[in-house]
Amino acid sequence: MNLKIASSFLIILVTGFVTRPQPDVVNSKNGGLFLPDGFEAVVVVDSLPGRARHIAVNGNGDIYVKARFANKNESVIALRDTNNDGRADIVKSFGGSKKEHGYGTGVRIHNGYIYYSSELIVYRQKLTPGKLIPEGKEEIIMTDDHAHGMHEHIAKPISFDNKGNMYIPFGAPSNACEELFRMPSSAGMTPCPFLEDHGGVWRFDANKLNQTQKDGYRYATGIRSVVAMDWNNADDNLYLLQHGRDDLLRLWAGVYSPWQSAVLPSEEFVRIKEGANVGWPYCYYDQIQQKKVLGPEYGGDGKIVGNCGIYEKPLIGFPGHWAPNDLLFYQGNQFPDRYKNGAFIAFHGSTNRAPYPQASYIIGFVPFSNGQPSGGWDIFADGFAGVDPIVNTSDASYRPMGIAMGPDGSLYFAETEKGKIWKVTYKGDKSKFAAASLEQMEKRKTMPHIRTPDVVNDNLDKDKPVAGGKVYSVYCAACHQRNGQGDSQRFPPLAGSEWVNGDKKKLIAVLLKGLEGQIEVKGKPYNNIMPNHSFLKNEEIAEVLTFIRQSFGNNSSAIDADDIKKERKSLKLAD
Repeated sequence: MNLKIASSFLIILVTGFVTRPQPDVVNSKNGGLFLPDGFEAVVVVDSLPGRARHIAVNGNGDIYVKARFANKNESVIALRDTNNDGRADIVKSFGGSKKEHGYGTGVRIHNGYIYYSSELIVYRQKLTPGKLIPEGKEEIIMTDDHAHGMHEHIAKPISFDNKGNMYIPFGAPSNACEELFRMPSSAGMTPCPFLEDHGGVWRFDANKLNQTQKDGYRYATGIRSVVAMDWNNADDNLYLLQHGRDDLLRLWAGVYSPWQSAVLPSEEFVRIKEGANVGWPYCYYDQIQQKKVLGPEYGGDGKIVGNCGIYEKPLIGFPGHWAPNDLLFYQGNQFPDRYKNGAFIAFHGSTNRAPYPQASYIIGFVPFSNGQPSGGWDIFADGFAGVDPIVNTSDASYRPMGIAMGPDGSLYFAETEKGKIWKVTYKGDKSKFAAASLEQMEKRKTMPHIRTPDVVNDNLDKDKPVAGGKVYSVYCAACHQRNGQGDSQRFPPLAGSEWVNGDKKKLIAVLLKGLEGQIEVKGKPYNNIMPNHSFLKNEEIAEVLTFIRQSFGNNSSAIDADDIKKERKSLKLAD
């Protein structure tokens, strides 16, 4: 490890604070990105009001960005560079029938139309040649009409095959199909009822209007959550990356260690053929053992295989919680031959690896040959986070999210925190590109945000008391982060939150009963689910709530065990 990185990492272990970025973590060139030799990057736009999820590029170079936060008629942000300086100088918004709340994801250009998705609706509009904003009527292609409305894993990326079909995942409204949602030691349901109309990918007619899920065909199942998905024209198959389940430590502390919970289970890169079953919720892939094992909700202990061998095995198992959020098979000719037909993957970065550093925040690349991965994977672009190690998700300056290819074979990367977009081109001699061109990028795999953490030395709680005690470390830090700032997407901040500093009875009730449905915290929408923690002792709840109300810049009154006891009685909950 570089001495500067090692030094800053030691400081973090001792103090718990992130140090100023070091020169080998921050790059002054290429818009801050580290790239293989011969590649260069320019910044197309520094920030966008609606931030960014997926992106698409038209044949004339116009860029379309799916807004992360959008009001009505602001679902897509259109960008145009009129003076060919590489930067967008026209920025306009269009589309969407209502306000969106952070999970609207997909945007793709297909057969002269732009398709884009909110959390519950897939739209399309006809593009007019030469026009930045589509003049065609906004049409609804598919509506998620489930009575439950919003839930976790609601994102709807979009892919198309070459036969007029459109593919949309319906994520599972559950972590591991447990009987009691995210409750410690809860058994899993068999068969899992969510698999009837969730936890899979459905195929639809790309040109039929006003469809609902029942108009589609369940193409594949056993898939917990998908944000990264693409059709590979080289072998005419659908590919995706599954977000693996969470909370091995929080839910099964007697079975899994903090280290296992940080690095497992794998984010699975899977080739999806019709009828495929990837195995969620019954099994997960362990990339260290290189096999699927039985989930703890179904009697697993991290080693038992059971019948998991019957399920689809991934092509590559990436480390846990890396959050693969976009996938693109490169069909261009600008880049060296190594990249032809290979897979670029945007890893958004982990949130729940505590007490170990957060990981990924990169663009990865998997080379393919004859329809198969041809040897490992590369770091293609790094430097988004700007710090290393990454202790809290909010420490990362940028989090990569969207990938698109331009008409000249350049690649565009978008990120979620500010809406920054980069354009990456190859300026070197393609005939001289070889393994040596990747050496510096390969060395980056030894850095804390990439490598597998050491069980002892990389534990951020090593040799010092855990902030807020064991309760906060085990049950809160994975989501709300060690600094109480949340992750800006799924988990709201505790720092300065009206939910934390307001009525303490309301706060106690949230911990005892849990919270489901959309809320606003400090003016921003959040839609993840807070499981109930009534299984904790009154003293433990009082301890952790007092810590939260008096840490992270908060300065509210303490909560004692009697307060918890009274609220349990008021809510008619067992003490």
